[in-house]
Amino acid sequence: MDFESAKLRVEQLVEQLNIHNYNYYVLDKPVISDYEFDVLLKELSDLENQYPQLLMSHSPTQRVGGDIIKSFVQVKHKSPMLSLANTYSEEELKDFDNRIRKLLPNLDFDYVCELKYDGVAIGLTYVNGELQQAVTRGDGIQGDDVTANVRTIKSIPLKLKGDYPDEFEIRGEIILPHAGFEKMNAERLEMGEDAFANPRNAASGSLKMQDSKEVARRPLDCFLYFLLGDNLPFSSHYENLIKAREWGFKIPNYIVKCNRIEEVFDFINFWDEARKDLPFDIDGIVIKVNDYHLWQELGFTAKSPRWAISYKFKAERVATTLLSVDFQVGRTGAVTPVANLKPVQLAGTVVKRASLHNSDFISNMDIRLGDTVFVEKGGEIIPKIVGVDESKRGNEMFPFSFIENCPECGSKLFRKDGEAAYYCLNENECPPQIKGKLHHFIHRKAMNIDSLGEGKIEVLFDNKLVKSIADLYDLDYQNLIGLEKTLISDEGKSKTISFRQKTVENILKGIDASKNIGFERLLFALGIRFVGETVAKKLAFHYKNIDNLMMATYDDLITVDEIGDKIAESLLAHFKEAKNIEIIERLKTKALQFEMPENTGANLSNKLQGASFVVSGVFEKYSRDEIKKLIELNGGKNVGSISSKTNYVLAGDKMGPEKRNKAEELNIPIITEADFIAMIGE
Repeated sequence: MDFESAKLRVEQLVEQLNIHNYNYYVLDKPVISDYEFDVLLKELSDLENQYPQLLMSHSPTQRVGGDIIKSFVQVKHKSPMLSLANTYSEEELKDFDNRIRKLLPNLDFDYVCELKYDGVAIGLTYVNGELQQAVTRGDGIQGDDVTANVRTIKSIPLKLKGDYPDEFEIRGEIILPHAGFEKMNAERLEMGEDAFANPRNAASGSLKMQDSKEVARRPLDCFLYFLLGDNLPFSSHYENLIKAREWGFKIPNYIVKCNRIEEVFDFINFWDEARKDLPFDIDGIVIKVNDYHLWQELGFTAKSPRWAISYKFKAERVATTLLSVDFQVGRTGAVTPVANLKPVQLAGTVVKRASLHNSDFISNMDIRLGDTVFVEKGGEIIPKIVGVDESKRGNEMFPFSFIENCPECGSKLFRKDGEAAYYCLNENECPPQIKGKLHHFIHRKAMNIDSLGEGKIEVLFDNKLVKSIADLYDLDYQNLIGLEKTLISDEGKSKTISFRQKTVENILKGIDASKNIGFERLLFALGIRFVGETVAKKLAFHYKNIDNLMMATYDDLITVDEIGDKIAESLLAHFKEAKNIEIIERLKTKALQFEMPENTGANLSNKLQGASFVVSGVFEKYSRDEIKKLIELNGGKNVGSISSKTNYVLAGDKMGPEKRNKAEELNIPIITEADFIAMIGE
């Protein structure tokens, strides 16, 4: 395809794909399948790689992330992001209404009622219809520039459509819907990482991640609810929001205008009940005067506007009895106490169990067996104990002591300084740790032996066929055929797993195919504590094979990008254990991939050794990814943001003015693509 034809096709694809993204992520009404979307996206990506000068900042290929952010730049808000005053009763809302009517005598006005989303406040600035900057609330005066991460959120438009103002800011809330939150937590637990406490914490943590590629994998969403600017189409809040929908923004449907305070109460009462059915968390209702001119008349207090207020829902709380405490042992050996409760109805479900987190939590709350405890869901998916009714405590109820030995294998528990959890260190003999390691090893993101799912690991373990991941590669047809077990779920449902001919053949095929999985995924599959997907990849590319990694010292490990004290200490402890070394040696004899392919990551030269580069803009000869790869292949390092430690800024067409200004302020050399090619001698 010639350049002009490619240019026309790229423009068509960008427009089509952005419309499909809008239909899917904003309207929730997709018109093509995921496969059809991926085919179009692949075509666009191929054309952009062939003609890098055709890459547009609002291309959907730019949502996958890639920038590494070492630190977040603080940005002052053009208009402070003030918090709202809170109310908790109809009486307080009536007082709010009376105050406004006294300040605006004889004036008719409308209220606008909206849901109060439980997420992370964000301000998005658009210039000439393109997303320019995204800033968190911070302290209300200034926040963090998280633009690179926000660009990965598919419900936030990169380019607007229609008759939008030249420059304006729109504010909203970045959230994590329940389905995505539960899936993320399941994956984190599978990798031996702590689960997020609630969707709000998960959304906040995601926004502050340094690798925008990782952010792109998280199912974040964004509702927008507030516009600021000099040339907005209307002088009223509600009408501007409705107009912003036409520009491509995800403006919630949960918004109404009310003439009287009684209508506000109707809206609150409806959502106090209906919020249980929402696929995301809210913690109240926001009420605003609609007319901007009246905002100016009403003004502000020191902390909040007088023209808006927040009504906070009371967290749903019930009292029930703590019957007993179970202790669960995870894959990494962490012991988690779980409360068994007298069944009680809460937020539409029957609650029987609640996490007790750790021994400090139990001690600080002074929780005792037989106590009447208060349980809430509130913004949490998992019920939590929030208090104890000590007035109902009997004299015979004594303080609760955390167990000293593992409930599964009897080993002495250990608590490391600075950590809240107790651990069972008997990782190679403790049943739940062994089964946890096996489940982690076969996971699709690790060795991808999906034929071993659905409880089959339980059957193999119970029949003493596997006690380590290495045992999987000793399995054969004869010791698998005919195995059977009936499993009972927590809900009392039974399921029988039978190892018939086809099942056994699929298992053995899956195990054999896993021998071709690359070193970086195999390293992740070993289940070393704190070594997730990204860390495993960095270690694999740095050390090239398992032997180099096992011989690495602490001082050597912490020089690897993103490897800190905690990860380095975990690696050293893992490779110090004779059993772990034995497992690796056994896996080697089964021809698993414990080294990277010969030329992977091999340097072309050391001409850029020790030099750090920030790459920005669109280039003629190479794509931005190709340039970054050339930097690394010649011994240099890519960094995501400009600082005094940056050696060069490699600038292409459409480089952001802020980066250029910052480079000039710090006297960092700004070089062209031609300069760079000369440096590496191509």
